[in-house]
Amino acid sequence: MELLVYLVPIAFVLGIYSWRRKRLHDSSLRTRRDAEQAGLSEPPSLHPIVDTLTCIGCGSCIKACPEQPEHHVLGMINGKAQLVGPADCIGHGACRVACPVGAIQLVFGTATRGVDLPRLTPWFETNVPGIFVAGELGGMGLIRNAIEQGRQAVEQIQARRPRGPEKLDLVIIGAGPAGFSASLAALERRMRFVTLEQESLGGCVFQYPRGKIVMTQPARLPIVGDIKLRTTSKEDLLDLWQSIEKKTKLKISYRERVETIERVGDGFVVRSTSGEHRTKSVLLAIGRRGTPRKLGVTGEDLPKVTYRLIEPEQYASQRVLVVGGGDSALEAAASIAEVAKTGSVILSHRGDAFGRAKTRNRERIAAAQKMGRLKVILKSQVQSIEPQSIALQADGTVRKVENDAVIISAGGVLPTDFLRSVGIEIDTKFGTV
Repeated sequence: MELLVYLVPIAFVLGIYSWRRKRLHDSSLRTRRDAEQAGLSEPPSLHPIVDTLTCIGCGSCIKACPEQPEHHVLGMINGKAQLVGPADCIGHGACRVACPVGAIQLVFGTATRGVDLPRLTPWFETNVPGIFVAGELGGMGLIRNAIEQGRQAVEQIQARRPRGPEKLDLVIIGAGPAGFSASLAALERRMRFVTLEQESLGGCVFQYPRGKIVMTQPARLPIVGDIKLRTTSKEDLLDLWQSIEKKTKLKISYRERVETIERVGDGFVVRSTSGEHRTKSVLLAIGRRGTPRKLGVTGEDLPKVTYRLIEPEQYASQRVLVVGGGDSALEAAASIAEVAKTGSVILSHRGDAFGRAKTRNRERIAAAQKMGRLKVILKSQVQSIEPQSIALQADGTVRKVENDAVIISAGGVLPTDFLRSVGIEIDTKFGTV
């Protein structure tokens, strides 16, 4: 009888535990199946792979994922952690940190989709000694991660490169998340540096559509400390950065585009549209969006063609075609469709699903479709662009569609020619670090 007093509570606890594990197993299977059926089985960027032989099934990675529970990124199948919602993973990396047995590794690309990245050491240095890379160019598209990498890169540069009176310590190219953080880190360390930006503060963030939510996790900036903002819009983040720039008296040379980087002696000469800078080290924080991927079709040079959306209202009452299948394309199409006096909006994507887009953007597209404000044409490609129309191929036929504006959001391409001119080697990652 006394034994039952102990066994009954234990059996009850084990029963609850088993029930919860089975429920998680079943929901994980459903999530993975739904993702596969929707064509959403490819992660967009940096993502985890789990060594199932090492995984102990504790679930720490699932609890640590900042996207949960809104998005089911990680799940538990047969007692092992697995990536069940790849398209919703945006590379936070919190899962790897939380794993108590080191069963998770973060990788770029997959066996079927390669990602081109410059070859880097763990200290962010390229194969060219003295030239470093941080942020989106190196694969870190998440703003919080890019900010952290910019700071860490400057720490490495200061520690590894001796200072000299005849040169700058560092030239930072780009004032996006990584470049801005790196600039503050260099300022904090009283390094002799310049920051060159061909457009405006924010880099890729500046190019986002108005109202876009750009951060969902806090970040830490040098000098400033923690940025305790979670759901932050583009405008709020840029306003904050501008106030920090003014308060810290950080100097950034805007509208200065870098043309060449040449090694001279033990340093470099960085030549730009405004002159030249002699430096011991260079940090490339230029991102990938600065070089938009083009369609290569007739008429792409017409004035009505652009590669980013700034103000949706400018397309009111117009017939607009948006090309692309990632978040930028979906956000552009949805934003225009949501304008009160919108004309007609077509979203063309060559794939059969929006596998690289976040759930909330897919939901906006679905809502706009349901309201009849947006038409989605999958497995389609633009054949040509004319002043008043476009030729679109779909279902094996080409048809002409009346059109006033084209927004091409097909992503950015790695500035391969520029990197190779500097001597930087490029690797294609197929599910590797």
